[in-house]
Amino acid sequence: MKYNKKEISWAFYDWANSAFATTVMAGFFPLFFKKYWAVGEDVSHSTFLLGLGNSLGSIIVALLAPILGAMADRGSSRKKFLLGFALLGIVMTGSLSLVAQGNWPFAITIFVMAFIGFAGGNVFYDSFLVFVAGKERAHRVSALGYSLGYLGGGLLFALNVLMTMYPSTFFLVDKSQAIKVSFFLVSCWWLVFTIPLLLVVKEPGEKKKIPLANMVKEGLKQFTQTFNKIRKLRVILLFLLGYWFYIDGVDTVIRMAVDYGLSLGFKTNDLILALLITQFVGFPATLAFGHLGEKFGAKKGIYLGLMIYIGATIWAFFMTQSYEFYALAVVIGLAQGGIQALSRSLYASIIPPGQAAEFFGFYNMLGKFAAVLGPVLMGTVGLLTKSPRLSILSLVIFFIIGGTFLFFVDEKEGKKLANELR
Repeated sequence: MKYNKKEISWAFYDWANSAFATTVMAGFFPLFFKKYWAVGEDVSHSTFLLGLGNSLGSIIVALLAPILGAMADRGSSRKKFLLGFALLGIVMTGSLSLVAQGNWPFAITIFVMAFIGFAGGNVFYDSFLVFVAGKERAHRVSALGYSLGYLGGGLLFALNVLMTMYPSTFFLVDKSQAIKVSFFLVSCWWLVFTIPLLLVVKEPGEKKKIPLANMVKEGLKQFTQTFNKIRKLRVILLFLLGYWFYIDGVDTVIRMAVDYGLSLGFKTNDLILALLITQFVGFPATLAFGHLGEKFGAKKGIYLGLMIYIGATIWAFFMTQSYEFYALAVVIGLAQGGIQALSRSLYASIIPPGQAAEFFGFYNMLGKFAAVLGPVLMGTVGLLTKSPRLSILSLVIFFIIGGTFLFFVDEKEGKKLANELR
């Protein structure tokens, strides 16, 4: 099945902003924060600061997401909000290259703002899916977006890794300068590849000129109405509860994998290269999951991904050699994008299209709140047991609970109710 120009242009925003998720959020920022901006700080203190920054950004976006979504639905302003948040993320990411050594308060503040731009933009990007692809092609087009994200984010990350390994080859002074240049390149990449969506994808719905104050007021009103609807819509409620738990496990693995590897004594280069492997395996694997979702249903595809994650988490508990970390990177790459893509497309198929941004606000809200719970659980278990292995194993509970809720989600019933509410 071929993709049309509108679908490809939409999917390229994943290619654009995934550079931030890969190079900054998962890769260089945690390492550079500890070794450059928080140099001289106690290791446990710097870990606490890093976790606090991640949690703060997640909470802010979680609180804003449903209200912003409601505002965008009311004023047909999805594209404007997406551009605004994207520019915030782009400017803040580039600004990281200007932060001086030892200035961790400034670094964590800029990172939080960049994360808000990244995550806030995704609320509106996700909401375009149902209009760009339609419910019949949503699984495949959603998978295209995530797969391009893995490929694009991986290609730039590969270049950035080479820059840090061989700085003189790129006419750079040292590794620190290479990482700073990497932050700047991410912002440029993000900006350039956002352009196709802005030019090609049209704003759905009738354009309305509504004053910002009125938009906020109507958005809050719509948010309350939709919250009440979700409470009554059993299928959507069950899905969101399940998604909240299992995506927590997925996001925590993404964010804490490098930290876990360091706690086992693995070398930094091994961990960074493993992240690269996950990116490039994720590209074809996510496309394959899109085909599986289209042929056998999204729920079955998500369950396959959850089984892979449970197996990988148990394996990580017993892992002792660095080559096992590489192997786990391949396994995670097989499932990570598939779970994300099919969750997004399944949700898009059971919500009313006319309120997509608002409903995706709730979807992203739960995703961001989930990103707070996982690291806290890992940290608490590790603190109580003094074992990083038990802390990673604790994530299995999220996959089991999430999968249990998902079992009771009736896709046919959800699609029928969505059509009645459109």
